[in-house]
Amino acid sequence: MTASFDLTDPAFVADPYPALAEARRQGPVLRHEGLGLWVTTTHAAANDVLRDRRLGRILRPRSPGDDAWTTFDWLHADSILDSEPPKHTRLRRLVAGAFARGHVTRLRPRVEEIAAGLLDEVERVLARDGRVDVIAGYAEPLPVLVICELLGAPTADWKVLRDWSQAIVRMYEVDPDDEAQRDAQRACDEFASYVEALAAERAQAPGDDLLTSLVQERDGGDRLSPRELVATVVLLLNAGHEASVNGFGNGLASLLVDTAQRDAVNAGLDHPVVVDRLVEEMLRHDSPLHLFERTATADVELHGVTVRAGEKVAALLGAANRDPAVFAEADRFVADRDPNPHLAFGAGIHFCLGAPLARMELQISTRALLERLGSLEVVEAVRRPTFVLRGYERLVVARAGRST
Repeated sequence: MTASFDLTDPAFVADPYPALAEARRQGPVLRHEGLGLWVTTTHAAANDVLRDRRLGRILRPRSPGDDAWTTFDWLHADSILDSEPPKHTRLRRLVAGAFARGHVTRLRPRVEEIAAGLLDEVERVLARDGRVDVIAGYAEPLPVLVICELLGAPTADWKVLRDWSQAIVRMYEVDPDDEAQRDAQRACDEFASYVEALAAERAQAPGDDLLTSLVQERDGGDRLSPRELVATVVLLLNAGHEASVNGFGNGLASLLVDTAQRDAVNAGLDHPVVVDRLVEEMLRHDSPLHLFERTATADVELHGVTVRAGEKVAALLGAANRDPAVFAEADRFVADRDPNPHLAFGAGIHFCLGAPLARMELQISTRALLERLGSLEVVEAVRRPTFVLRGYERLVVARAGRST
């Protein structure tokens, strides 16, 4: 069986779920000729793809011999996300060792301060205009400012860091155009140079931050190479920023559609479990990442089809997280859903190392916004024209009943 949905179709990008549900009815693993790979449509199949060690992250240089892609290539080849054992095992051990020094836990009060400061301006705009874009004013700056704090980077640099991140991740979409490719090449070169300079400063003048820990982290005689360290920092910002921004925007929009659930959540904000469950449903219902590729290193039998060695298979995480075999009323946003075994952070050896940080950011930022602004409604929502990384360009809200 083949999948027929077009990932570049604006109607599909706007709402892929009906087409993904139809594909699921055809089978758990389908051939997508347009993409030239296999795709999964169910939770079980996606989970198996993410966990099967014969299906690995095997990347090939974008254009061997083209110097313009050199930095892009090594930033990916030397990252945890795009490597396999034994290299992946070694990198994850070193990076996890740096994270284990308590940086994320210590950051909680500062995340609360950052959220409160951004909300001061959001509230001013809302009072002045009657509406405010919570993507531009809140969801976008918050995770980058948090990463700056985590790494000890100047907070004044957050906008250029965000721009570099957005330029790089556009390369993960289907068929990026020439301008997007040039922007990604330039962003990789500039971002890598920035991190190299910052790491050199930490080597000379250590601080109480994650970058210092990454510079100093050793396991016996082993340590991160200079390129591995830079690739780790770039990955941390790219993955952390996109998951937080899109998870927040998608989830908030889903919550505000149902006024009864919105009001129930607002009434229960004092109970941590209410916000914890809400955030998990925000990540599940309209996932920030929809497609994650693997390559077969041997023939793999996968839910009735054979993925041959060298062939690619993509776990469609958005389809997995709407699978009615796992989630009751799968297409409905259920703020207190429990259990909620979504795959938004992946599974297996590539399960997102930054998931605790992303969860903390989303819990703090969501609670703070709802506590400060009360009942809200969406008055304008503009989707990004992308499928792999799904989110909003603009999400304009107003206090319920007061939109203008």
